[in-house]
Amino acid sequence: MVTPDFNDKKTLEKYSSAFTLSDMEIFIFPELFYPLVLANIMSPIIWEWKKEDWFKDINKKSFTYKVNRVKQYIMEHYVFNLDLETWGMTTKENEIGRFKDFFPVEVLQQSNALFGYEGDKYYFDIDIRKHFGLDSYNSEVIPYWKTETVEAMTAFKYKEGFPAGAGECVSLAALYAAAMFIVAGIPLEEMYLMSTPLHSQNFIYSKDGVLTNNRRIVTKNMWFNGTVLSARARRALENEKVTIVSHISGYIHTVFPKATIDSKKYTEFSCKLRSFLKTRISAALFVNFLRYDSEFRKHFQYVNVINGRKKYIALEKIYEYEHTSKNAFTEKSRELLLKEIDSEEYSISPLLNRVFLNDIELFLEANAHMDCEAVRKYFSNKIKEIECICNKEEIMQNLNKLFENLEKFIKVNPKLPATDKEFVKENSLIIDNSLSREQIVNYILEKSKTEELALLTLYAFRQMDKIDWTPFLKAVFERNPVSIEGLKGLELEQIYKILFDLPNESVYSDVRLAQPDEVWNFKRGDGIEKALLLANVILNKNFNGSLNLNIESNKVILNANNIKYEFVTNKKLTFNKELLNNVSVNRVISNS
Repeated sequence: MVTPDFNDKKTLEKYSSAFTLSDMEIFIFPELFYPLVLANIMSPIIWEWKKEDWFKDINKKSFTYKVNRVKQYIMEHYVFNLDLETWGMTTKENEIGRFKDFFPVEVLQQSNALFGYEGDKYYFDIDIRKHFGLDSYNSEVIPYWKTETVEAMTAFKYKEGFPAGAGECVSLAALYAAAMFIVAGIPLEEMYLMSTPLHSQNFIYSKDGVLTNNRRIVTKNMWFNGTVLSARARRALENEKVTIVSHISGYIHTVFPKATIDSKKYTEFSCKLRSFLKTRISAALFVNFLRYDSEFRKHFQYVNVINGRKKYIALEKIYEYEHTSKNAFTEKSRELLLKEIDSEEYSISPLLNRVFLNDIELFLEANAHMDCEAVRKYFSNKIKEIECICNKEEIMQNLNKLFENLEKFIKVNPKLPATDKEFVKENSLIIDNSLSREQIVNYILEKSKTEELALLTLYAFRQMDKIDWTPFLKAVFERNPVSIEGLKGLELEQIYKILFDLPNESVYSDVRLAQPDEVWNFKRGDGIEKALLLANVILNKNFNGSLNLNIESNKVILNANNIKYEFVTNKKLTFNKELLNNVSVNRVISNS
């Protein structure tokens, strides 16, 4: 029987974090990652997608078709959002204070870029605080960056400035996993969620494998195509440690000595991911590499036969034309791209100091299985043959760097959590694609009595009639600064009227509840949600006295020192009115 002890600080923080799921909370409580996926699977929203014409007969289609169909739907309905205003700010001191009793601070600093993590040099080259808009705050202030449920993601359509739904990278990873299961019929066993200090993405190992990356997907061919999009997709796995791998069987964390993921599944995942991230040298691959790493294009020229005569062009000029063309310098559309190039770009004589790319391609086509060292020797000989004025030595020096970069391009070694862990089986949930939504909901409800994963899922799902409200209220009163900031300076009667006049509809169905900042961001909420938002404002006004909440049929009454604020609820919920006075509250900070 799973019975959380909410007198224990760590337990209370973990279950409370199930409602906000910030990047930092998931790092410290990796067991919270997968409950978000399961909460999205329990939600009716994604199941409704299946009724749309866009997914008609999708179960009869190929794996590639299914994945692309889901991807396109997500791209059209959700945008990536990582602004600072959505979920507000906290401080390093506040977050360290939450976790320091059961998590080493120095490890936390290694996990989060805003605490000093320096994994991906790219972000620090551009000044990470300025990049994220934090330069207007003092160095102690950091964003919450909470992970959204599918309900909150979809509700962004109500937020000013958003044409559709939205979410940050962890939210999109969880949405993708749930959608691939529900709509595309991909088994949960074949999907792995990977978290790095700055990013989150999924690996699905069906067929050749596919990565979901924010709103997009990346196939193996795309991983090596050298485009700007693939370069962005590669960044996290090329530069950062994978801190968490989460799976239906459990998780493994780079820090914790215990892992709950099935060890055989983790080994299988590691092998398949590494296979996905490596390929052989080929003519096409080398052209893609030069697209990816522009530094070396200056050493190559291309020979094109035009009207029966050989013409010569600098390779970088060809890639310039790629930027404005629907065609690419690949075998499939090369001829069309070359026809777009102005004749003035060509020389009638070979260019000095450059190797003929044509020769390299012919060699690689004829020697498809050669390793990098053998290809390097061939390059060295070709460099000796070229017409050169004075910088052949420079070209030879750059050759080593070219092959160093090429080897990294064709083989990425992901920094996965090591296997020197104590593997402990904690989860035995079996959820297959034959189950309906109702069957899955009932199964998780039943399993929540004995399985913590299922119980945490109910908290992330916000099944308020089946869970203890104490962790929910802790999140309400400690991690909802945006609504407080938005209503700052107003009298309580003014705030009450503003909230009362908001549409009386929750973004969460049935007996599930939104947090105050979700109500404020999406400008709508059930009476219970509005009352809790008002209670949060009152408590953060240094309120002293009695504060009670009572739900009677469809009425919600918040009593603050005998002043009553009444709202209307459509949720069939009861509430212990003393809970508001019993919960321990650390005040949120102002955004000012």
